[in-house]
Amino acid sequence: MSLPILLLIILALAAGLTYLVAFVWKKKNDWVMTFLQNYVGILFIISGIVKAVDPLGTAYKMEDYFRAFESLFEPTWFSFITPIFPFFSEISIVFSLLMIIFEIVLGIMLILGAFPKFTSWGFLLLILVFLVLTGYTYLTGYVPMDSSFWAFSEWAAFDPNNMKVTDCGCFGDFIKFAPFTSFMKDVFLMIPGLYFVIFYGKMHRLSSKTIRTSVVIVSTFLLTIYCFQNYYWNLPHIDFRPFNPGVNILERQEAEAEAEANVKLISWKLKSKKDGRTVDVLDENFDIANYPVADWEYLENVFSEPAIPHTKISDFAIEDFEGNDVTRELLEYKGMSLMIIAYKMPGKAKTVNITIQDTAYRTDTVFIDETASMVLIQNIDKIEEKEIQKTDYVWDENYLDRYINKISPFVEAASNANIKTFMVVGATEAQTIDFMKDGGPATNYYTADDILLKTIVRSNPGLVLISNGTIIDKWHWKKFPEFDDFSRNFKFRNN
Repeated sequence: MSLPILLLIILALAAGLTYLVAFVWKKKNDWVMTFLQNYVGILFIISGIVKAVDPLGTAYKMEDYFRAFESLFEPTWFSFITPIFPFFSEISIVFSLLMIIFEIVLGIMLILGAFPKFTSWGFLLLILVFLVLTGYTYLTGYVPMDSSFWAFSEWAAFDPNNMKVTDCGCFGDFIKFAPFTSFMKDVFLMIPGLYFVIFYGKMHRLSSKTIRTSVVIVSTFLLTIYCFQNYYWNLPHIDFRPFNPGVNILERQEAEAEAEANVKLISWKLKSKKDGRTVDVLDENFDIANYPVADWEYLENVFSEPAIPHTKISDFAIEDFEGNDVTRELLEYKGMSLMIIAYKMPGKAKTVNITIQDTAYRTDTVFIDETASMVLIQNIDKIEEKEIQKTDYVWDENYLDRYINKISPFVEAASNANIKTFMVVGATEAQTIDFMKDGGPATNYYTADDILLKTIVRSNPGLVLISNGTIIDKWHWKKFPEFDDFSRNFKFRNN
């Protein structure tokens, strides 16, 4: 669904609701206020619900912002606040839940007219937060990679590759907005935000105060349960991401690559050095003589849209710890295989001293002739102990228990049944070896980009069943099937 269609749907719903408020329920105090209450209320409810489907997606997006803000303030006088951002990243799911639930409940409160003054100020403050996030997302596109955001004199032409956060996540993975569109959306929403704060007394109020309050309380409770269901107890019940059951990863990759190769250059975007206006010069009409470098600055090439949009599937790549690409090898496996995914292994590194035996041997050199000699290792001369430093990892006990009690026994049973298993992690080889030693499953380990792994399955760890490159099913770690049930289903599918 595109943004214009979504806005038209919201417009139609708001118009119908405004008619009911004004002519059926007789609650209208001001036409503009009533329409804005309904329009913005529906917008917030829809925006919040598509994020409530996938709270972890919003949490991951907030982690991106916290990392970006840490580097943003580090070189400034406000560097004293940077230590708080890693902590915020650790509890990003809390921020995600609070924001999602508040956004939806705020939309409900606007439509009902509940707590007008609180609702008005709450809406304005939330829009200001969104405005900062979307504004920062958009403006970083003007900042070259090797420059500081605060070095305004070094800002250059907008380049989406420079953005520190790729998109705001306003509608989750349901609809992706261009950075400028997201920013302008929040700029325009400041208008009803200010209108609400100034004229909150004109808000319509549906039903009685008791009923309005009860609806708000019940909605908050139900939304909390719904959000937990979509990340803590299970996978999102609707998957807006490209790695859906039924998708053949290799075929989709090849189709996206072919579509990308077939895009055509439409025009060049140029900027006048005299008055700052920009023009799109059509490919067939381009004549360098008409646009001298002294008068015009080249901005970018404008290409046609690919027939198949680029998704994260194009970035699907798995390597072994020696840097060898094993993507095709794993996806072209004939039959079914189980891919365990862990985008992150929660643990802290610590340096420990260990004692080892250092054995010294007595050696003699025997000369054979003028060109050769031989070293004879004779008896042990002495045995000494010495201390060396080693990096060890202390794992989150709850996380490690998931493997010890559930995943590792499942993988062991699968291996005994000759079912191919492998694990893909967003960790280093040293971390992985240590983790396997402490309770990780005994299987082949590979590595991949952690953002890719987050996109594939919203669970840490998560289980993905693949057959000849096609995703068959996915499971949250709490919903791993009993192996006997899985094995029967596996044999049925494999036949």
